[in-house]
Amino acid sequence: MIIIPAIDLKGGRCVRLLQGRFDQETVYGKDPAAMARRWADAGAKWIHLVDLDGSVGQRPVNQEAILSIRKAVSVKLELGGGIRDLETITFYLENGINRVILGTAAHQTPDLVEEAAKLFPGRIVVGIDAKGSEVMVDGWTVKTDQKLIDLARRYENMGVAALIYTDIDRDGMRTGPNIERTRELARAVSMPVIASGGVKDLEDIRNLLSLKDENVIGVITGKALYEGSLDYAEALSLVSDQ
Repeated sequence: MIIIPAIDLKGGRCVRLLQGRFDQETVYGKDPAAMARRWADAGAKWIHLVDLDGSVGQRPVNQEAILSIRKAVSVKLELGGGIRDLETITFYLENGINRVILGTAAHQTPDLVEEAAKLFPGRIVVGIDAKGSEVMVDGWTVKTDQKLIDLARRYENMGVAALIYTDIDRDGMRTGPNIERTRELARAVSMPVIASGGVKDLEDIRNLLSLKDENVIGVITGKALYEGSLDYAEALSLVSDQ
């Protein structure tokens, strides 16, 4: 299992939001490239980037910060937020981002997922953000009529590299990941699943490791790392032992 540090970008700064609420932000750094080097130096194989402004603005906003991160580190980068068309997908992939995450665009235009996955094999990830079982889009501001499992199954056989499942109720709360719903999702689809939301400490990583045989291949964590309740070196050591 891969432990993936998250860098969320808002106004060119590194922040974390509480359950995605823009009025509940904590700033952890003003130099995104330096933050990326911190996680690269700590042993990260992947870093998860989110253009928060892009997610609500429906277009790329923090491109300068994102490209500065790409220049600063050699580890693999995945990026979501404001990616709504093939032109933006192509721009980021041609400028060194290893894979892009389609969330709102995947829900609204599933044909884009299929087209992009064919053009860029292994480099397209679908992000599904849910409040309970209800899927949310547009930076978690709009509830859809889609259910988590039903939507996930839509992407079967499209060539998607992985699904990222975020439990909105737990994101930034450090109340523990939703193990049961993550297991349910992983069993419902053939695609690898990456969990996100709620990680607090090493015990949560142990709990997620129980899903490794269910094709849960990784976990994204942010606030727990920044607040110090999860030691990244210890987490890497734990998954390495497994």
